[in-house]
Amino acid sequence: MNVTYKPLLPETQQPIIIIGASGIVKDAHLPAYKMAGFKVYGITNRTISKAHVLAEKYDIEHVFDTVADAVKQAPKNAVYDITVLPDQYIEILEQLPDGAAVLIQKPMGNDYKQAKEIVEVCERKNLVAAINFQLRFASFVSAARNIIEQGLIGDLYDLEFKVTVNTPWELFPVIKQHPRLEILFHSVHYIDCIRSFLGNPKSVMAKTWKHPLKNLSSCRSTIILDYGENMSVKINTNHDHQFGSKHEESYIKWEGTKGAIKAKMGLLMNYPHGLPDKFEYALPIDKNSNIYEWETIDLEGSWFPEAFVGTMSNLMRYKEGSDKILHASVQDVLDTMKVVEACYLSNTSGGIQLNDLN
Repeated sequence: MNVTYKPLLPETQQPIIIIGASGIVKDAHLPAYKMAGFKVYGITNRTISKAHVLAEKYDIEHVFDTVADAVKQAPKNAVYDITVLPDQYIEILEQLPDGAAVLIQKPMGNDYKQAKEIVEVCERKNLVAAINFQLRFASFVSAARNIIEQGLIGDLYDLEFKVTVNTPWELFPVIKQHPRLEILFHSVHYIDCIRSFLGNPKSVMAKTWKHPLKNLSSCRSTIILDYGENMSVKINTNHDHQFGSKHEESYIKWEGTKGAIKAKMGLLMNYPHGLPDKFEYALPIDKNSNIYEWETIDLEGSWFPEAFVGTMSNLMRYKEGSDKILHASVQDVLDTMKVVEACYLSNTSGGIQLNDLN
């Protein structure tokens, strides 16, 4: 099977200025940019010592004391990579030059209201702004998209995300105590990925739960997205499976009228070390058969760090004019945040009370 899944790289060099020096920068942004041959011009961070550590490790020439200093000394065609928490987005965006290209870490705000405010700033300043939803560009997602676009599995009628793992939330101390933990910081990836295939759902049903022994706002969720009577779309996450690896699961599954695709997301298992991904598809053994045979395709790259090449490449290519669509633009992702907000509203409104039925 001929499958296209690797991102196209920009045709021009656009130096990157990174704002933030968190673990995700060290583990994903910088390795991905090095892999792609992108030039990181400079970095800044509130705790400047962290910026110096990363600058030394990745040969970044410039370390700026503040965002204002970074903007003042930046090349005219610089791309800004914001990697801090949502509360700081607007303050930083206001300091960027009008018309600049900027990649903003997900999620786009703490709630839908803040997301709309972020979009307002970007539009007022005419920023070419995208959100770093890298799962859209993971090799197994891009390969599945290409197979579906070729029509090989027919009309899609079932899309499922299933995650049963033991997530070490202690690795994320800044977000660990967030009042909107699981859906906003984790399942938001799946919501956004689903939207990239199917557009916006008609409605949402969701429930997110705590764990009795953990001080977390939520760590397990079930989300059902309504795309009509033939299209089943669901997300099930359980980050509390601490009973060994035997029954852990982490996959996306697409089912169509002619075949199916299943992608194992190895990153989430044994995190942060991860396990290998696995990409499989099933097609009939011949045109008139109801017997399906599963085949495996070995794909290069994974979600971390390789998918981070895709989000930055698309932004750079859109800025230079070689891509016509900015796939995770702030305007598009605003609808992802609307779905997230609907999930939390559904969670609090509850289901039908049995006592209300006579």
